[in-house]
Amino acid sequence: MKALVTVMPKPSVLDPQGAAAAEAIRHHGLEKIGRVRIGKVIEIELPEPADEKTLHEIARDLLSNPVIEDYDLKISEI
Repeated sequence: MKALVTVMPKPSVLDPQGAAAAEAIRHHGLEKIGRVRIGKVIEIELPEPADEKTLHEIARDLLSNPVIEDYDLKISEI
């Protein structure tokens, strides 16, 4: 099994890294772009099926900061 955790800043949180990336994209000729947000993806390989509740706790408590970030968890067979 594989779990993919995508962590992104909450929409209300400023993302200076995303703003800098947006500006760089504009300088490369793509002037009409919307907001750019930068996050992270964590891939966890699991040798056997894991409890989804436990994976949510890990994503919420260890891999993201729930005050300023949201996470999305996807579990799949390898």
